[in-house]
This record gives sequence, C-alpha cells and structure tokens, in this order.
Amino acid sequence: MRRILLLIIAVTVAAYAGWYYWNFSQRISSAPVAGLLPRDTIFLAHMPDFNRTQNEWYQSDIYQLYREPAVQDFLRKPLGNVQKQNPVSQTLQEMEQLDPKNVFFALTSISDSAPSVVGGLRFRGTQEAAERVIGKWRAMLLDQRPGTKGEKLQYQGHEIDVAKATPFTLATTYDRPWFFAATNVAELKALLDRVDRRAKSSGETLENDEAYRTAISHRPSNYAVSFYLQPKAFSERLAALRAAVQSSPTPGETTMLEKMRCIAGSTRFENGKVRDVLFLGMSKLENKATLSRSSLTLGTKETFFYLALLLNLGEKMETLNQAATLGGAVQKAFQGFAISGIAADDWKAAFGLELGALADWPSSAHWPSLLLTLPVLDMAKANKIIEAFTRADEGAIWTQTEKDGVRYFSKQSAATLVAITPTIALSDRILIAGFNPVSVEEAVKRSGGSSSELLDSQTYKAAERLLPAPTNFFSYVDTALLYSRLDASLRPMLLMAAAFMPAITRSVDLGKIPSPEVITKHLSPIVSSQRYYRDGYVAESLGPITLDQAAMGLAILSSVGTAARQQAVTGLGGWAPSSTATPQPPMSSPSATP
Repeated sequence: MRRILLLIIAVTVAAYAGWYYWNFSQRISSAPVAGLLPRDTIFLAHMPDFNRTQNEWYQSDIYQLYREPAVQDFLRKPLGNVQKQNPVSQTLQEMEQLDPKNVFFALTSISDSAPSVVGGLRFRGTQEAAERVIGKWRAMLLDQRPGTKGEKLQYQGHEIDVAKATPFTLATTYDRPWFFAATNVAELKALLDRVDRRAKSSGETLENDEAYRTAISHRPSNYAVSFYLQPKAFSERLAALRAAVQSSPTPGETTMLEKMRCIAGSTRFENGKVRDVLFLGMSKLENKATLSRSSLTLGTKETFFYLALLLNLGEKMETLNQAATLGGAVQKAFQGFAISGIAADDWKAAFGLELGALADWPSSAHWPSLLLTLPVLDMAKANKIIEAFTRADEGAIWTQTEKDGVRYFSKQSAATLVAITPTIALSDRILIAGFNPVSVEEAVKRSGGSSSELLDSQTYKAAERLLPAPTNFFSYVDTALLYSRLDASLRPMLLMAAAFMPAITRSVDLGKIPSPEVITKHLSPIVSSQRYYRDGYVAESLGPITLDQAAMGLAILSSVGTAARQQAVTGLGGWAPSSTATPQPPMSSPSATP
C-alpha cells in the first residue's frame, strides 16, 4: 500500500513538473527582450512567436477570403508573372525552420552620424543549422554593398562578425539559443554583457523604465506583434528646433508629440479577426466631456459608415485661421469668419464638441450619401456662423429656405459625373450638412427620435459589444454592405472599361471577378473605440482588418490608382489624328469625365 501511495505521489509530481515546464515554455513574453535593452531605448518592435503568428494568420478571415477558389481563379492571371518560389515565400519557409521566438528590433539611440539599431531572435536547433539560414540573409544584405570589408572579433567568449561599408556597419554574433545583430559594435558588446549578466548597472534596462512599464500595462498578454515608442528623443529635438526658429517662444507652447510620455501598440488575432490596441500615455485633453453618440438616431438600415468623435473646433479655430498651408474655400471661410467678427468663443457657444458622420448607400442609388453633424447650443450664434460661411463662398449662390423651424442653406454645384448640391440644415438641436438636400431633410426628420434602424440593427449591436465603451472616439464600418454596393456600382463600369481598353485583359480577367456573396461571407464590421483609461488614451479596433490597416490600404490603392491614371493619360497623349482628318468644332457644353 505504501509503495502504491509513493508511486502515485511520484507520478503526480512528475506530471505537475511536466505541466509546469510546458506551461512555462509556452509563456513567451517580452520581459527577456526588455531586460536586454538599455533603459533609454527609443523604439522596440517585438514578435513573441513567429510560427504561432503565421498559423493564426492562416486562420484569419481575410486569409480565408484570399484562399477562396473563385478569388484564386481571379488572381491567377494578375499573379501569373510572379514566381512561386519568390524571395518572400522562400524567406518565410526559412523562418519556419528556425522557429524564431522573441524576434525584436530596437532603436537604442540617435546621433547626428547614424542611429544605433540592435535586433535578435531565439532559434530552435543548433547554431550551425541556424547559420545556414541566417548566413544566407547576411550575404544577401552585404552583396548589395560592394567593397564591404569583414573581420572577426573575440569578446568574452563570443565571436563577432563585423562587416563595414562606410558609413554602414553590421555586427552579428551568437549566444545560443540567441542570434544578435547591431549597427554598432559597442552596442552589441553592451547587449552581450546584459545577456551574460556582466553589466555593472543591471537595473538600467528597459524593463525597469517607468514609461515602458506603463505602456505595456495596457497591452494584452497574448499578442502577435507589438511596438513601444519613447517620443522624448524626438520631442526634445522638436522643442530645440522651435526655439531656434522662434525669436520669442510662447511660454507653455507644446505640440501633441511633446505631451506624450510613451506610445505603444499591439496586434493579435481573435476568432479570425484582427484586433489592434494603441496606447498614448498623456494627460486627458477633454475636460469632463464624454461621447454621447447622439447622431446615431440618424442611421438607417442602409448606413454602412458611422463615426463620432470629440472635436473642439472652437479651440482650434484661431490656429486654423493662421495656418499658412490652408488654401481655397477653407482659407476663405476662416477669413470670412474673421471679417464677420466670429471668434473662438462664438464657436464654443454655438456648437457642442461632438462631431458625427454617417454614410448611407441605398440599393437603388449609384453612389452613397454622406452626412456631417454638430450639436447646436445657441441657434442664433450658429446661424451667424453659417451665414458667414456662405458669404465667404465667392461666386456661389446659396439659397435659404425654412421649414418647420429648420433653416436650409443649399448651393447648386457645377455639372459633374455625380450631382452634388451641398446642403446645410440648422435647427435648435443639431446642424446637419450633406451633398443632397433630400438626404439632409430626411435626416432632420429622424433627428427628433430616440432610436434608429442602425441602432436597432443586430449587426451593429454585435459589433459594438466587442469593444469597451468609448469616451472620445467611435467608428463603425459595415464592410459587407459597403462591398455589396461597390460591386453593384463598379462592376458594370469595369466591364465597360475593359471593352474600350482591351489592354486591361492582358493583366486581369474582369469576367472572373468573384460574386459579392463569395466575398461578403468573410467580411464582418470594422469597429473602433477610443477611451481615456487611467493614465492615457486607449484606442482599439477590431475587424477582418482594423481601421488603421484599412486607412493604409486605401492610401496605397489611391497612390496606385493615381499612377495608373497618369500612365493611361500619358498613353492617350501619344495618339494624334492624321493630317487628313477634318477638324471638328468645339463642343458647346462641357462633357463629364469620370
């Protein structure tokens, strides 16, 4: 009996020890990395587990969309010229072999000569196996710099490979299971001292910095990649530059960057969706103001975009009025405010702080309608501001009407592909501006209610519950609804464009564009929320892609589209009529060009 009892105890202890070891090995945090870097590190990017992140990416909604057979069939032609074993995919396969953990990249200092950068990773397997992969990367990098001189240094039992191509320096070394690289030999030696615990001031590491500890306290425990930025080095240079430019700097004048103690962000995958968390360590800017989202009552079942944020236009009015970079109608409007004697206090008294924006796209409409809203505190002062705005619009004719106590200001714009009639509605509760008088008037009718089709939508409710309640920013994008409307409006135009420009078919087969149902089943709403919590602003975004990623994607697509349009214009510019062609008289009316 005693032997059985001892055997049970031994098995239990062994099982617990095995579980504890496995659990400990799975907890890959940034603490080891932060303990290897100096306390005044400026920037740190960290990926705890490369293979885990890659596997989570393969399970994400956006990757599943990419793997749809219809999408792959459509992409086969435009991607046909891309080699299957391209450098990117080959590098990813090599990374998988290393099974890298705690991959990091850090900017430790900035000098006039060159920034000091260090990086590293933990690898699986032997140093020789790792060198077969890492050595190939090193050779590819150095091959781009002819005339590179190499040497080997010995330091505290470590062999350091140094490659110099003035002013570039790359120093690399191993401390199994770590691989380290730096652009400064002294920095790499200091890193090895911290790794081997030879550093005299062991407490002077990043993990002991108060700003860093504050930043990571807002970071989720499980993340795919994160970054930390200490803006002090940049804000000090900015302050010195401002002092050098201004003969008599205004006391207490600071930029937004100078007000921030730290900036941190992280990205993780959550049930196939991507979730971003951004933290700005700074004092609260709004005084007792919080987001009410009252403009939600204007939403309908066709609303695909909603935004609400605290924006004190009154405080920013004088700054915008003095900004030399503003031009056109915006600058004229602020000049008109100044002529009419409208100051910042008038803005504060006339309007509330919360700016709202909504975009509807009915299935019967070719294009969406956009609305902007502001709460009205004093209708008389608000009316004075709107009248000053319309007077400043030189050469335009604004018509004024009144209906049920609401004043409407409308302007007919020049004929374009899309008919635009800027309209402003002003009541004693709200200001609503849009590009269509019908949509503005319908929104005014809905503004008196306490509920709306958007607010009662199960899609909106489910998305809103995924993030904490906002205090100063909130946005919602129904990506499935937006894509459905874009497909219905743009697909016929694209097919027509292909008929007139056959060269397009050499790059893409527009007849194979996937049906909207194939795309939308992988699309969920993008929802974003920002709040002030404890010691800074915390912004979170969740969706198939996040709001920041969507903004960057739109910027890239816009630049690509601009380049393509310029190339098309250049190609058309090479065409010229023959000398026998009969000249035609000019058209008496302008033609609409998309």
